[in-house]
Amino acid sequence: MHDETSLRYAGWRVVLACFLLALSIFGFALYAQGIYLVELERLNGWPASLISGASTLSLLIGNVIVIFTDEIVRRLGLKRLALAGIACLATSMVLLPFAAAPWTLYAAFALMSLGWVGMGTVIIPAVVGAWFVRRRGLAISLAFLGASSGGIIVTPLLMVLVGHLGFQTAMVAASAVLLIFLLPTTFAWIGPPPNVCATTASADQFSPAPGTSICRGEIVRRPAFWTIAVPFALGIIAQVGFIVHQIAILEPKIGALKAGLAVSVMTSMAIVGRVSLSLVADHLDPRLVAAISLVSQAVAVFTIHLSDNVHLVLLASAVFGFSIGNLITLPPLIIHREFEVQNFTVVMGLFTSISGTVGAFGPGLIGLIRGWRGDYGAALLLTIALDVIAAAIVLARAGNPRVAKEFDCARR
Repeated sequence: MHDETSLRYAGWRVVLACFLLALSIFGFALYAQGIYLVELERLNGWPASLISGASTLSLLIGNVIVIFTDEIVRRLGLKRLALAGIACLATSMVLLPFAAAPWTLYAAFALMSLGWVGMGTVIIPAVVGAWFVRRRGLAISLAFLGASSGGIIVTPLLMVLVGHLGFQTAMVAASAVLLIFLLPTTFAWIGPPPNVCATTASADQFSPAPGTSICRGEIVRRPAFWTIAVPFALGIIAQVGFIVHQIAILEPKIGALKAGLAVSVMTSMAIVGRVSLSLVADHLDPRLVAAISLVSQAVAVFTIHLSDNVHLVLLASAVFGFSIGNLITLPPLIIHREFEVQNFTVVMGLFTSISGTVGAFGPGLIGLIRGWRGDYGAALLLTIALDVIAAAIVLARAGNPRVAKEFDCARR
């Protein structure tokens, strides 16, 4: 048996490779969207609605294609899919600043959506989960730390590059750096895990393999799936909606400068929360942790709703931020516990499609309610209700998971 606690274990190099994948896809395909919006408006004079529409369509396309991740993995294998995702992201980054017509803009964002399929929230836990059993929670949490780091590392560096080199040159340079780092690590470190009891089924995912033993119809008939998909979809609606509108919500309460500070506090605490979760994830029921995370966000939003005190608002923003990453990290941990390991990609793909598509409506929903009521009061109460309902649903099976076979093997 390979020692997952040893730093020499090859799985930790896989975690590093997946950290870099998450850093790149979240950094360039999510957090840098604001840079693309500003620069494309300046270069081409396009309205913000045209550019943001392409961005939204890209996310929706990705959420549709990710349903079929299992079939794509069986044809390509996880390594080839990751390499294809890197190629799509790098190509989109080169095409984007040179887009001269709306159709080329939409084509570039469509390629970016394919990057999500090969580098995003399904592939990363599938790759890492194949290597770990006892330390799976720690490993997946550390890999997804790259997602939060994308906003802290990639966005500022890209802004500096754009300021010194211009948008077009900066994007080409960033694409080249991405390829230089990601291609060698993916080739060298993303591969089949050791052929031990816990991971034999997972090893086949790294190369083309026969079909899985479960179909989507069977998945949607399992209550366990809906007690994952529904609460996390509701939680993402509330979370993304609040994050997008946070400045607008806080500015009338504490002023623009302190509202910006609150966003920084929230983002910083997201990193702290991911690291903290990684230390305890293997020792706690992930459903219970999810419920606590959702309730803590509800309490934070309720505090912001009631208070104009700067210190309380900053504290509430910190509490909210502490759990932001959990809504990405916890679902794969629950799925690994409650579904067979060879069926992980098909279950995770279906879950990601549902939660991502539903969650995309969060900002629009909050905005509609704000416009209807004239302030954010009712919208904040809705986010609180969604979080509380989600916590109740996810707790429905807490403490009684259907543990996958590899856990039984690991206990022997």
